[in-house]
Amino acid sequence: MAGTGTAHLREAENPVLRVHNLVVEYSTGGGEKFAAVADISLDILRGETLGLVGESGCGKSTVAKAIMQLPKPTSGEVLFDGRNLAAMSASELRSERRKLQMIFQDPISSLNPLRRVRHIVAEGLDVAGKGSRAERAAAVDDMLSVVGLDPEVAGDRRPHEFSGGQCQRISIARAIVVEPDLVVCDEPVSALDVSVQAQILNLLEDMKERYGLTLLFIAHDLAVVKNVSDRVVVMYLGKICEVASPDSLYAAPRHPYTEALLAAIPEPDPMAAPTGDALVGELPSPHDPPSGCRFRTRCPRADSLCSAEEPVIREVAPNHFVACHFPLSEPNDRKQP
Repeated sequence: MAGTGTAHLREAENPVLRVHNLVVEYSTGGGEKFAAVADISLDILRGETLGLVGESGCGKSTVAKAIMQLPKPTSGEVLFDGRNLAAMSASELRSERRKLQMIFQDPISSLNPLRRVRHIVAEGLDVAGKGSRAERAAAVDDMLSVVGLDPEVAGDRRPHEFSGGQCQRISIARAIVVEPDLVVCDEPVSALDVSVQAQILNLLEDMKERYGLTLLFIAHDLAVVKNVSDRVVVMYLGKICEVASPDSLYAAPRHPYTEALLAAIPEPDPMAAPTGDALVGELPSPHDPPSGCRFRTRCPRADSLCSAEEPVIREVAPNHFVACHFPLSEPNDRKQP
């Protein structure tokens, strides 16, 4: 599965974001280092929503923070409109960051509990010095209205007075009010009730259409990602294993890990037979990942080649890329390499 390579990058296009050979390492208490993200590449075209999906601990949020330079990656390039964010000085990055915004997983803890909603949403405009004070106040009121909150009622309240869904609406308003080019959504609905999730997803889609946004949408739920994404990247243990359109990925997954994730999606029909092999075993430690293919310890198709050699991402169907020595082919071919 998880492998290296850049075959899935769209060289002929002009992406708003291109991540190239990204590596993010963390230090352990004993002074050793491990790679939470190990040499991945991806790109996002302007106006596109790229879904980034995988199990908890696979490195999705680390990728998001590395793109935002929180902190800077250990190595690799993060090209935003052709400029490498990782090579910028602090002052250059501060200016460029106005075009990138982030919506965090926990809507409540991501908001300053001491500040009123109106000030939280206005902070980005105040830092940028955009417009007069009256113009910034009007922009904040307009944005609160767009996300479904009454500015007269919500503006002078603090975050603890709102539900989780309402706090996420405030977070979205804070991100969009500065008119960014790219918004990184780091599991923006995973902490919310299912009924509220649908409302927030619909709101994000409306905001994307209204403001012409480009989105990186991170989730661990493929069912959620399918509904919002134009392209999907599947990650496992710091590596990319499959890249395709959502329709192609759902109709014919080519990687055993992707198939297992799809098989884990709950079916509303209790009589429906399970499809594919359910994922078994525990996620290996990133401190000591398996040799060769990192998925081989949980893969029903693995053999000696998988332990000896890391697979490289390659195109197995039009615009469908996979890093696997023995990719799945037809939907009924699910057992033997």
